[in-house]
Amino acid sequence: MVSFTPTDDQQLLIDTIHRYATHDLRKVAHEADEASEAPLAVIKSGWQIGLVPSAIPAELGGFGELSAVTGALAAEELAYGDLAIAMHVLAPALLAYPVVLYGTADQREQLLPLFLEEAFTPATAALLEPGIFFDPYDLKTTATLSQDRVRLNGIKAYVPLAAESQWMLAYARDTESGRVDGYLVERGTPGMVVEKRELLMGLRALPTYRVQFNQVDLPATARLGGAVGINYEALLNRSRVALAAMAVGVARASYEYSRDYAKERVQFGKPIAQNQSIAFLLAEMAMEVDAARLMVWEAAWKLDQGEDCTREAYLAKQYADEMALKVCDSGLQVLGGYGFIREYPVERWLRNGRGFPTFDGLAMI
Repeated sequence: MVSFTPTDDQQLLIDTIHRYATHDLRKVAHEADEASEAPLAVIKSGWQIGLVPSAIPAELGGFGELSAVTGALAAEELAYGDLAIAMHVLAPALLAYPVVLYGTADQREQLLPLFLEEAFTPATAALLEPGIFFDPYDLKTTATLSQDRVRLNGIKAYVPLAAESQWMLAYARDTESGRVDGYLVERGTPGMVVEKRELLMGLRALPTYRVQFNQVDLPATARLGGAVGINYEALLNRSRVALAAMAVGVARASYEYSRDYAKERVQFGKPIAQNQSIAFLLAEMAMEVDAARLMVWEAAWKLDQGEDCTREAYLAKQYADEMALKVCDSGLQVLGGYGFIREYPVERWLRNGRGFPTFDGLAMI
């Protein structure tokens, strides 16, 4: 029988991140959203918790191991505080974790030390592409191999921290084999153009950009994993589980806030939580959050066991996408007119929650 009771180390991590989420992230989330910028001090504090360094094995210079279950627990707690800042703090994992899993010895030696520093090191990955019907299995960004060189062409969207990241992992489809691999592109490489910052409905405190690859010429050694390459499906699954965990965190935040509000808001002589319609709505919100969390944990556990969890990861992501929108919308309904006022966080959670179906590749565990 599988037990999802956190270990002592995991519980310590959950408690640490929860304090950070409630004491640091919640206090600045509204101002960061309004200003479209996260305070650097808060980013630094989140980085110093050590989530990424602790996921790098000791033999590679880190002080832990890459655990999907631990990552899912951490992602939920961070998103519970604020989704945009959580994605900012975890953006380096978009490059670091694939390098841990599939990097060659030279790639690991060159890149992993960047994520062991005390200071926050921006890094990112580019998966999403502009267009209505984005398909991660049919990327329009291409990689053309010729002897010992590779040439990238295409456009990426929603690339977090692209303007400040020293390294980017760009996913592209081989023009001959159709295989998707990741390519390590250093900042300033000729042909890579970071366009102006995107203006989004949600994630306003997370800077994201469109990035053009115009005949970007790279050595063949820039392909992550060298000649062997990567397990693209496994990385997609890690991203799906991470995003599903974050959706749980956002939905849980909306549920708990609206639940507490309903207990304190008095109308006609009694708290509105005692009204049957509100009570039933809150109960349904709680069930949806718990159901999605269990699906996330199952998929994460299978990842850690080395099993194929494509089905579980995909279903967890699909369920969590719908759950987040439903729960966050219900949270706004509980607050009534106040829910539409920007000083109350439920409208921000709804804007962020609405975007989860479009966030492919923006998180990794």
